[in-house]
Amino acid sequence: MSTRNGPSAGRLGGAVSRTLAATRAVFDRRDAVAVVALTAVAYLLVYLYALGHLAPGLGGFDVVVVSGALGKFLRPELGPFAFTPVVRVSLGPVTYLFSFNTVIGAGIAGLVGLNLGLTYLAWRQPAACGVGTSSSGVLASIPAVLSGTACCGPVVLIVLGIQASGIVVTAFQFLVPVAVALLLGSLVLIGRQVDPARL
Repeated sequence: MSTRNGPSAGRLGGAVSRTLAATRAVFDRRDAVAVVALTAVAYLLVYLYALGHLAPGLGGFDVVVVSGALGKFLRPELGPFAFTPVVRVSLGPVTYLFSFNTVIGAGIAGLVGLNLGLTYLAWRQPAACGVGTSSSGVLASIPAVLSGTACCGPVVLIVLGIQASGIVVTAFQFLVPVAVALLLGSLVLIGRQVDPARL
């Protein structure tokens, strides 16, 4: 049994180590870092807007912290992966609500940014990454981007004009771990194609 698992475990370990090396290579290039940063920031802003935690404001500047904010910060009160805002920041035309959802969104946004950063690296240096003329790196990033929309599923349904029952909306909250797993899987899928020794 150990002989059967040995080669597959070795391949997985090799894919993970190549992904880690490719991720380091992304941060060695200014243009790839820009792709990661812009993608992550844009995704986080859309994520917060979809949750209703980033909205038009009424002008002025104000910071309001709820009582017992530290105790409420990590306590999901609106369902799994749905946390109550503990701080409201009004900054002119924008109102921002801070909760643990921001931390979750930032993590997912970082994974989406890394996926597109690795795809960009493979696209910019196809010969060095062993991609050649194949678009497999770009295709591998598509599930990563689509999986991130699981966090904003109810908004997608509303935009499409589909009436979602409470069960469907609740199911979207459980898709956050699925989205993270898909993002990590696609990160390895893209990263294993990059040959760090040639970069």
